[in-house]
Formats: sequence, C-alpha cells, structure tokens
Amino acid sequence: MSNDKRSIVTSDSWSKLRQYTPARIALGHSGTSLPTKPHLEFQLAHAQARDAVHHALDIPALDESFRSRGHATIVLGSRADSRPTYLQRPDMGRRLNDDSIKRLKSMPAPETPYDVVFVIGDGLSALAIEENAAKFLDVMLPALAGSDWRVAPLCIVKEARVAIGDEVAETLGAKMVVVLIGERPGLSSPDSMGIYMTLNPRTGLTDESRNCISNVRPAGLSYEHAAHKLSYLMTEARRRGLSGVNLKDEAEALPRVNTGSAENFLIES
Repeated sequence: MSNDKRSIVTSDSWSKLRQYTPARIALGHSGTSLPTKPHLEFQLAHAQARDAVHHALDIPALDESFRSRGHATIVLGSRADSRPTYLQRPDMGRRLNDDSIKRLKSMPAPETPYDVVFVIGDGLSALAIEENAAKFLDVMLPALAGSDWRVAPLCIVKEARVAIGDEVAETLGAKMVVVLIGERPGLSSPDSMGIYMTLNPRTGLTDESRNCISNVRPAGLSYEHAAHKLSYLMTEARRRGLSGVNLKDEAEALPRVNTGSAENFLIES
C-alpha cells in the first residue's frame, strides 16, 4: 500500500473573481492551510511592503526629473533627521526643520501671492513618489497652466507627513496646498500615492480640513482620473472658500475622463 500523503490543493468557487482584483481572495486550500504558492506570494508582498516603508527617497533623481520638465523646485526636510526617527516620531515629520524654514523665507516674494503650492513628500512609501509623482504632475500641471492659477515652485520634502504641507504653504504665503505623499503600503499596493488638498493652510490644521484622493497609481486610480478629481476640488474650494469635510467630491457628476476602467462587474447594465 502506498504511503504517499501529499496534500491535494482544493480550488475556491470564487476563483473567477480574481481577474477583477489583486486582493487575496479565492486562494484555495490544502487541508486546513494555504497552498504553497499563495503562501509564498504573501511573504513576497509583505517583504515588498516593508521595503517600501524603509526605502529612502532618491531626492537628487526626483529633483532632476522635475527640473528636466522645466519646473522650479526647492528641496526641504522635516524635523525628523532619520528614517527611524520619522517612523517613531510622527510629530517631527509634520514640521519643517529650521534650515528649510530659512530657505523658504529667503525666497523672493512673488508680486501676487501664490494660489497653490504642490508639496511632494516621501511619506510611508518613497517608492510611490518615485513611481507616480512626476507622471501625475505631467497630467495635472498643464491643466492649470491655461488658467489663472499661480503655482509656486515644487517643494520636495524628505521624511514628510501630510501636515507638513500646511507649514510650507503658510511660510510661502500660498492660498492652497496640494500634498503628494506615499501612502502606507498595503499587501497588494506598495506604490500607492495619496493626494491631500487644503484651502487656507496653516500650521496646526487637522485632517478634517483636507480633501483626500487615494490609491493613485497605474493599478489603482489613473493619473487622468485623479487629476480630474483634484481639478474639481481645487476649483470648488477656491469658489466656495472651504475644503475638507465641508467640500464633497462631486467630480463624478461632471463629464468623465476616459480612465479605461469598466463599470461595476457585479451590477448588470
């Protein structure tokens, strides 16, 4: 009699849904455990998420990427002087260091105050910024160029949290801030970029004052769709004089951009 006790992998009845999502569904099972392949894929995704958190932003390369596109830039830093400090002291990532404040204050004042400043921060995934920030701004900035928006030089901030954008804008005297920042990596999204927009930014504001657009990346929300949403929020924030929880994202009611995404596959048309 054979003593072969190799486990048999049993498939999941939801397997056909996997084509619609990178989420870990319908992985099957081998006895009471995961099959080897999805188990190893989970370990890889976990390692990629950890690497994204600890990866240092290549600021010279990012700065050169923006400058090669004709954008003026300024490189700044938070009060967190190292990655371990940044991860252990979120409060230090929300404030500029003294040298950065002096650098901003030494900039020539514009004849007319800036309408908006774009702040690019590494956040919890520098990979997300390296992969997405320049490509998103390639779509977003030309849309503003033909309007009356006065845009400040791009500010690249190392070891940054979202709230640091308020201090950058306040120091520059900008009326609005848009922060592009790496989001906390998920197990299927180590490269997800978030966008936070705040009207009348000032140090000490909290999250209810901001509007957020999340999961901006090729496998998530497209650059075109994200720019469409942000354009709406910026325009309405300026028109109504408010942002955050008082400003609802109604961009979907406007003519839609072609994002290439399908309608909800669970709902019959």
